[in-house]
Amino acid sequence: MTDRRPVALEEGWGRMQDGIMKLRRILDTDDAEPFTSEEYMNLYTTIYNMCTQKAPYDFSEQLYERYEAAFNQYINAKVLPTLVEKKGEYMLKSLVMRWENHKIMVRWLSKFFNYLDRYYVQRHHFPPLKDVGVNCFRRLVYDEIKLSVKTAVLELIDKEREGEKTDRTLIKNITSIFVEMGLGTMDAYQNDFEADLLAHTASFYSRKALQWIAEDSCPAYLIKAEECLNSERERVQLYLHQTTESKLISKVEQQLLEQYENELLEKENSGCAALLVEDKTEDLARMYRLFRAVPSGLKPIAEIFKAHVKKDGMNLVSVAEQTASNMKSKKPDKDAASTSVEQVFTRSAIELYDKYSTYVNECFDSSALFNRALTEAFENFCNKGIAGNSTAQLLADFSDKLLRKGGSEKLSDEKMEETLEKVVKLLAFISDKDMFGEFYRKKLARRLLTDSSASQDYERSILSKLKTQCGAQFTGKMEGMLNDLQSARETQDTFERWMEEDAANRKPPLDFSVTILTHGFWPQHKPVEFQLNDELAKCVDTFRSFYDKRMGQRKLTWIHHLGTATVVGKFETKSIEMLMQTTQCAVLLLFGAKTELTMQNVIDLTKLPPDDAKRALYSLSCAKYKILNKSPEGKTIGPDDVFAFNEKFTDRSRRIKIGLPPVDEKKVTIEHVEHDRRHAIDAAIVRTMKARKSLAYNQLIIEVVSQLKQKFVPEPKQIKIRVEELINKEFIERDKENPQVFKYMA
Repeated sequence: MTDRRPVALEEGWGRMQDGIMKLRRILDTDDAEPFTSEEYMNLYTTIYNMCTQKAPYDFSEQLYERYEAAFNQYINAKVLPTLVEKKGEYMLKSLVMRWENHKIMVRWLSKFFNYLDRYYVQRHHFPPLKDVGVNCFRRLVYDEIKLSVKTAVLELIDKEREGEKTDRTLIKNITSIFVEMGLGTMDAYQNDFEADLLAHTASFYSRKALQWIAEDSCPAYLIKAEECLNSERERVQLYLHQTTESKLISKVEQQLLEQYENELLEKENSGCAALLVEDKTEDLARMYRLFRAVPSGLKPIAEIFKAHVKKDGMNLVSVAEQTASNMKSKKPDKDAASTSVEQVFTRSAIELYDKYSTYVNECFDSSALFNRALTEAFENFCNKGIAGNSTAQLLADFSDKLLRKGGSEKLSDEKMEETLEKVVKLLAFISDKDMFGEFYRKKLARRLLTDSSASQDYERSILSKLKTQCGAQFTGKMEGMLNDLQSARETQDTFERWMEEDAANRKPPLDFSVTILTHGFWPQHKPVEFQLNDELAKCVDTFRSFYDKRMGQRKLTWIHHLGTATVVGKFETKSIEMLMQTTQCAVLLLFGAKTELTMQNVIDLTKLPPDDAKRALYSLSCAKYKILNKSPEGKTIGPDDVFAFNEKFTDRSRRIKIGLPPVDEKKVTIEHVEHDRRHAIDAAIVRTMKARKSLAYNQLIIEVVSQLKQKFVPEPKQIKIRVEELINKEFIERDKENPQVFKYMA
């Protein structure tokens, strides 16, 4: 077998030159014949032979150099002249075509020179042939015309922004060229195109914003801004690189929103406050969506929202105060004629909360910032006093009317649950939760003892909600009161069975029931000691005999003035059942044996305190039902006034309720709460100092407020007074070197 004849450099390159020229004809004309398999194999074999020949016939180095020279010659001769002579969109279309042809040429020549690429290039760590081909285009074409290309593309984008139609595919192809020129990096795209695109975008929207802010209302401006942002996002999806989106949107937001936020929000008749007044929820939702992306963009909106809610809340307080004033002067408005202050305030506050919590959820996407603004606004006006009453008391009064039999609120079970839920939500905004708790507990006690509660289920439902909101300690006594009534009914059933066992000796002349209450659960009442009538005394003795045998270790304290009695009055026209309290009953029964009695006689016979005797006589002689005749007539009770049974009394009803004149328990309740607060502050101070041993005064205040804020928010002045008291009691002492520091004394 003979040796293969070496292929000379010029001979082999001549063959390759013929192949390259045919490839150029294929690219430049439409009717050129494609490569046959034989032609392709001959060209590949030529390169293979020239690279595998022994020295000095190994022409790998020369072929690598001439490969690049072939691209340079073609670009300089054919590509660059056709591009330089064109402008604008025509240049862009020509560039896209030339780049596509160049990639085809690179792909074919890489195949022909494949052996060179696989061995020589890799062995010497030279750039791959594909990169060499792209670099030629980048160096000779891209670097030469990139400024013109960028300008032309930006002009097309501007036209599209102005509403004109453009060739989006062309723009996408051009931006792809910028990416490909980075050879695997985004440097070319970012430095040669994106940076100027962003600056150009900022300038474009700066001009637009200046024009729109002068012409449009706030909602109209925001609609245009949102449309622009959506268009820019779409633009990225259609022909820009995805990494551009966040930068581009940021530029648009900066020019359209960030720079003009204050001016937009404060626009007269159309700014944020005006949108809130006019309930423009759709515009408010758009405002939130847009400014959410702007750094600190939501804070001014939240402040305006808070101020608006606070203003509406203060208007609500003013209406409630006006209602109280009208009721006091007995000139009620038509709208408030049958509505109490607590109903006006609480119902309005609930409606206000419903309205603006819907805003927060639907317009402001349940944002924590806006939830906090809503809370702060409600805390501001919900802690204002109304006509001398705290909102804690009004809320307790409203709850009482809601849960009382025959109350003005006629609600279905579902509506009742919803209202109770909202009452508890309002309580969250009130700082004096302990004040509410005390007023509510007293009213709950009255409902339970007078059997005027609409439903035990409702009572337990609101306690469950209060327990969740304020903790188990807050509702512990109230839950104990409900449980007491259940056990009291069981005790009463047992008592009745006990009496039936020996009815002749045990059963008293009257039907009666006793409610046993646990001392620690119920509001404290000072027992009113008085002389019971024989019939009533017999009832008490009977129950005491029963209870002492069963509960010998427990002591009963009788609270007679909380009891009720049904007395049948036999008048001339008819008999009437009269429901009254035990003290009233004791006074009225005196007139069964006596024709006339003075107030002093009543006091002597019943041993009632003068004030209680006066209240009982007033309710029976001067109030709605005149069961007793009084001499002299009048609305005041004197010690020498004479009373007699009114046999001619009559009424349309066969059953009436005679109530005692109400006693204002507000002052007593507030004093009781203040007393409990002093103990709570003392306990918090001692607890804190015991744990910290030494603490500065300001830090001590912070710690105490933090511990007590779930029940009430103590004033620094209150804390200071209690600190001084604890110093006197030697629980704590001042530091000798720094009087603003306190130390715990073990």
